[in-house]
Amino acid sequence: MKCSSLALAAALLATAFPAAAAVDPAPVVAAERAFAADGLAMGVRDSFLKHSAPEGIVLTPDPTLAKAAFEKPAPKGPDLVWWPLWAGIARSADLGFTTGPYTLGGKPAAWYFTVWAKQPDGSWKWLFDGGPPSDTTGAAPKDSPVAYARLAARQAGSPAKAMTEVSRAESALAAAARKDVKGAYLAHIAPDARVVGSKAKPPVDRAGLEAELDTRPQVILFSPLGGSASAAGDLAWTYGAAHWTTAEGQDRRGHYVRIWRNDAEGWRLLYDQLLAVPPPKTS
Repeated sequence: MKCSSLALAAALLATAFPAAAAVDPAPVVAAERAFAADGLAMGVRDSFLKHSAPEGIVLTPDPTLAKAAFEKPAPKGPDLVWWPLWAGIARSADLGFTTGPYTLGGKPAAWYFTVWAKQPDGSWKWLFDGGPPSDTTGAAPKDSPVAYARLAARQAGSPAKAMTEVSRAESALAAAARKDVKGAYLAHIAPDARVVGSKAKPPVDRAGLEAELDTRPQVILFSPLGGSASAAGDLAWTYGAAHWTTAEGQDRRGHYVRIWRNDAEGWRLLYDQLLAVPPPKTS
């Protein structure tokens, strides 16, 4: 009886905290670098279409399928150069992300963020591409080593179950953000989370993260629009709409994009970016 109980406990523990598998974000990093190389050689339009999944989206400024956003032929344009500095992957090695700085026409620009999914044929295609206007000052140069986010501690067992759980976490965050945005985030972020969206440098520690949250409105209304989870149910990405009122009383809107990781204490935000839609031009 005791042996049976120990065996059951061991099985449950293995489900909650799977042994470290031989998986790391190297394939996702390789896909990003191939995408970047094609971007330099082919130009934005052709490279983005080549590397996007059929359901891949960009913000223009609202979520738009990449194949529609880049439907019309366009000139190659100035050189767009980007490189990954931080990456993560699911334990099932089918969902991941990278982020890093980019330059445009040889001049420092901002940071990109890409969500990647492994396709049935084994290739990697991106599901989302678009990043914050973060300052690139001091960012490591091209071809620098890439830092890896740690793997999830738990797995839901299926994408459907994972998305159900993540949806509950998103609902809780959204409800709290109607009263206190900073408090809502601090209750849901992972210890190694990265939160971006302002023009400041991406935070590298807790103090920087809290300073970044201080740049956000005190109250935001979040509405989910989509996302997906890994086969293991340990990593998920989501995106949605955001509405808020500025201190001057102006109505503003934008979109969030997030990475959720299934940690030992439950689903936690690993990455969050809030991208504001530019206000309409006044004549």
